[in-house]
Amino acid sequence: MSRKIKTSRRGFLKGVAVSTATVTAAELLRKQQADAAEENRNSAAIESTKFDFTQKSGALQPDKIVDSACQFCNSLCRLKVHVKDGRIIDVLGEPDDPVQAGGFCVKGPMMTQLVYNRFRLTHPMKRVAGEKGSPDSQFEQISWDEALETIAAKFLALRDAGEARAIANKTSGRLPRGTGSLVARYFTLLGSPNDTDVGPVCNDAGGNALAWTFGLGNFTNGYGIDGATGKQDLGSARFFLFLGTNQAETHPVTFAYLLRSRAQTKAKLVVIDPRLTATGAQADEWIAPKPHTDLALVLAMLYHIVTNNLYDTAFVQKWVLGFDELKKHLISNKYTLQWAAGITDIPANKIKLLAEAYATTKPAAIFCNAGISHQVGAFDTYRTLAFLAAITGNIGINGGGCNFMHNTWPGGLNLPPIKGNTPKKDVALPVGPEYFPESILTGKPYQLKAIVTQGNPLLASSHTAKVQEAYRKLDFYVYTGLFMEESAYYADIILPVTSGFEMETVYMRRDDRAIRWQKQVVPPVGESKPDWHIWIDLAHATAKLDKRNPPQYWTENFSQAWKDYRNLWATFVANTPAMGGMTTERMSKRSEPLRWPCPSVDHPGVSTLYLDHPSWYSAAQALNPQNKGKRFLTPSGKVEIYTPEMQKQLAIAGHAALPIFYTHPEVTGQHPTIEYTEQLVKNPVNPQAFTQKVKLGKVSSGEVHREYPLMGMTGRSSVVHFHSVTHWTYTGKQMNGVRLVQIHPKAAQAAGINHGDEIIVESPRGSITGTALIWEGIREDTIFVPNWFGQQQKMAEELRTPYYEAANQLIDNQYYDNLSGQLAFKCFACRVKKA
Repeated sequence: MSRKIKTSRRGFLKGVAVSTATVTAAELLRKQQADAAEENRNSAAIESTKFDFTQKSGALQPDKIVDSACQFCNSLCRLKVHVKDGRIIDVLGEPDDPVQAGGFCVKGPMMTQLVYNRFRLTHPMKRVAGEKGSPDSQFEQISWDEALETIAAKFLALRDAGEARAIANKTSGRLPRGTGSLVARYFTLLGSPNDTDVGPVCNDAGGNALAWTFGLGNFTNGYGIDGATGKQDLGSARFFLFLGTNQAETHPVTFAYLLRSRAQTKAKLVVIDPRLTATGAQADEWIAPKPHTDLALVLAMLYHIVTNNLYDTAFVQKWVLGFDELKKHLISNKYTLQWAAGITDIPANKIKLLAEAYATTKPAAIFCNAGISHQVGAFDTYRTLAFLAAITGNIGINGGGCNFMHNTWPGGLNLPPIKGNTPKKDVALPVGPEYFPESILTGKPYQLKAIVTQGNPLLASSHTAKVQEAYRKLDFYVYTGLFMEESAYYADIILPVTSGFEMETVYMRRDDRAIRWQKQVVPPVGESKPDWHIWIDLAHATAKLDKRNPPQYWTENFSQAWKDYRNLWATFVANTPAMGGMTTERMSKRSEPLRWPCPSVDHPGVSTLYLDHPSWYSAAQALNPQNKGKRFLTPSGKVEIYTPEMQKQLAIAGHAALPIFYTHPEVTGQHPTIEYTEQLVKNPVNPQAFTQKVKLGKVSSGEVHREYPLMGMTGRSSVVHFHSVTHWTYTGKQMNGVRLVQIHPKAAQAAGINHGDEIIVESPRGSITGTALIWEGIREDTIFVPNWFGQQQKMAEELRTPYYEAANQLIDNQYYDNLSGQLAFKCFACRVKKA
């Protein structure tokens, strides 16, 4: 059997950070990069001479190779999993996918460590002793029947008492695709409006802004070849503008694809981030604004482009509504280069050159991630970025677009209509600021009494101490997961789930809508179940106990046949518009993913949304017959920057169609900021829910910085980690088990801190510990605190690394984007001291 020589995992990891000689290194890390590049070249030379001694090895020849997928990040790497005698013995990449090009990062093999892990949950459990949240909590094993009937009985008791709205669920990005549709179906039958998702913690704001501006809430362009044009899509960009995204460490494989393309096109890459990252090290230019001031930067870029006639006149006249209103807005508010320089700390001339380079280099692609999403003005900032693409004609073309990371399947996955009459739902709780604890503790606007989660809210939610208090007081909590994470210690019922290698399903590259079919590699560990099985079984358990409805009310709406994911997927394909071409047979034969929308089996799938091409128009019409002939899927069929109706809708929540500048109250200096009123109104962006009305523009006092002079940001610690689950892998803790807090040398000197010191970071909410990493590539007024460390991550004991408090102890959950619900993890007032 012939096998290709493997890419060194460590070599690939480093190759992502330092790969092409065509780019200019950031000044601060020039020597470090040169050293790393030399090491990488030597490593690659050695690697290329290696022989594959697994060939004809009786022990290491696989019995089968299973096409699965990595589920740790949004690069969506296919993993070719080698199995011997029922055990995983190796993991390789997919060489026939031109985007992946056989590569994957360090996290690919870590999928195996979720399967073979002594800390895995293997059977359902119930609480028998101990205070909620205490590490001394005691649980005993129970059957699945007992666990599900306990949950069903609790839910039905609340419903029968007229409190269906007191039951809530929060999904997670780790879920198999379509599980959320089953959760929503169950909650509709139950009558609760509070089936919620991970969006406010992750990346909802970008999708919301795209939907309001262009018609769909999705990443607009794709990686690889556009099947409609036969041309490279994002690989053909001549200018990359990255704001608040560290793709080298969050999307390493797709970022490597962009760098390979850039080596051919000589495209310029500008990275805007308060700290120098592995992504910034690849850039032609790294620009470090003051945290939470991106909105000012983009408004000034728009001002310069509009007032100097650098926009695409023909595109604007034909396809854009509200351009004249935008121009008046920018001029009347004096959003000049000099104004923005005073707020962002970026010189006016640098903003000028950036605006001109973006406007005059076509195609130009904008990329954003959590650095923009995790701001109080996330929706408004994303809207202005959408304006930037629209007025320069960089939307609906290969190599352009607004490539804003998002979380969810595009538009939902539809099941057949529900049979039977369902209860009327109340209005849902506000989508922010992580409103579950607020509801539990205050009873406003009403009180939650039972919650199910698929994730780890005790680490993910801001103001951790408040969340801990709430979950201690919560009447009934069901935790579903792989490990005894922090949240599990607050649970009444614990349900074990399968990892990605233990199920057949699809996985999604959520940024460019690309879907892969993945096959099951090994059987489920212990009694663990895939998430969609749990909800089908819960519905059938509910049918046995429901005294108000006949059993078929539940059983006919939750087919047991859906436990076979191929049947469930076929049901989605049959009932979801513009998915007709995404059949199991077609996707399972492909070495590369297939992009949504894809209305028929002979359709190539859409790479570039809004492309002026027959394939796009057919897909748009398949999404909704009312889209016939529309290029943009807004009410007008055009890009909507401003309309009177939009203005009216957004004003309800205190916003406007044309955003004004405001920022977080804890940004240093005195700036227009946001105030939250007590008034709950219908959320125009999420109309199923309430939100707090806000007032924008009052100047902040700056008082908080008398005691807390620095600004902190949280984020992923490195390419090794993806949220808390990787902290339960041996490799994750071995490579990055110490929380390294990045501090500028001058800030460290002022605090008497040396490199490697144990330190304490304090905010008005609480404090956490870490190790000082003196880092010249960060603003002097800013520190970076890695998140997703937690106090129950048992692998820390195995590797002798510290147990850490949640970084979100430092974040105040009162500061959030009241439209998207996005929490403001990217700025908090803080101070540092030696431990």
